[in-house]
Amino acid sequence: MSITVLVVDDEDNARANIADYLTPLNYEVLGAATLAEARKFLQRGDGDVVVLDVSLPDGYGPSLLYETANMPTRPPIIIITAHGDIEMAVDAMKNGAHDFLSKPFKLDQLETSIQRAFETVRMRRELAHFRETQKSNLEFVPGHNPEVTRMLEFAQRAGVMQVSVLITGETGVGKDILAQYIHASGPRANKPYIAINCAAIQSTVLESELFGYEAGAFTSAEKRKHGLMEVADGGVLFLDEISSMPLDMQAKLLRVIEESAFRRVGGTTLIKVDVQLLAASNRNLKDMIASEQFRSDLYYRLKVVDLHLPPLRERKDDIPELVGFFLRRRNVRMGQNVENVTPRAMEALMKYNWPGNIRELSHAIEHAILFSDGQTIDLPDLPSDIAHKN
Repeated sequence: MSITVLVVDDEDNARANIADYLTPLNYEVLGAATLAEARKFLQRGDGDVVVLDVSLPDGYGPSLLYETANMPTRPPIIIITAHGDIEMAVDAMKNGAHDFLSKPFKLDQLETSIQRAFETVRMRRELAHFRETQKSNLEFVPGHNPEVTRMLEFAQRAGVMQVSVLITGETGVGKDILAQYIHASGPRANKPYIAINCAAIQSTVLESELFGYEAGAFTSAEKRKHGLMEVADGGVLFLDEISSMPLDMQAKLLRVIEESAFRRVGGTTLIKVDVQLLAASNRNLKDMIASEQFRSDLYYRLKVVDLHLPPLRERKDDIPELVGFFLRRRNVRMGQNVENVTPRAMEALMKYNWPGNIRELSHAIEHAILFSDGQTIDLPDLPSDIAHKN
């Protein structure tokens, strides 16, 4: 993996000596004589590691530490100076400098420092690659719908900021996939992602599933069980169909959110957790609040970011792109090579109202691949309720 080093020093000889030493070692070396030149390189994303002199013609070199503090891909900065000022070194390290070298220094010392700094860059790149891989594995296609595009931007920000998110939309629109997208978009991408469907678990069991229990907490509790809240510590917990959660459990969940801590069923020890909560509902929670079926305080704690996925019938222009995506995915899984859709089959797909939304479309394409005799899906290959609507 190549390393680009940006050397910021007003002395031509100093820049040249560093470049002459590093270039044969397969480094790419860029030179800047001023802070202004360095800023231009960094604004373009040039420079995996920065070697920065303290005294520059247009300002104090370490001021670049403050300027780059909020950069999403801030490069490691190695401070170099002719003055062995310990106080300045301590201040620079406190403000994010990777290392501090006093002139004169040996060039092999600098190269060792650069190598250590690049480990940070390498890990950052690997994490970014992991996130992108995670995203590419998600069955979520934004298409061209402006509402969905805008919603995805908000989802990504929510992932980065690690805030609670409430996802709403009809059954089958992809709320669970969007939750995975949020997880993959943030710094918790390599941490646990735990999902639980509140509607699929009996209310009497939900508490022990979320919070776990101690041995002897009830008759069948023979040994301690860790709950999903504990398993998700450091990562993301997705509460699907949260509208099905009983009111008493809503109160307990609210307390966990407020305290970032809980107790296992039958336990007395307070367990601290750091969990990003994502919740989803296909029901109107405001209506449920009005009918006293859902707590308003929990609702507002969950919806720091409120994301609504529109039904497929409201984004039919995206159907061809979705069909292409599902064709590619299902071909790989099913060992087929179906590449095309006839105009009349596509017309049927566009006319159908999709009560099951994207999930139904995915299953329809899987059905069509299964019954297709060649490389093209035709009208008879589609499920009968879709084909007969044409």
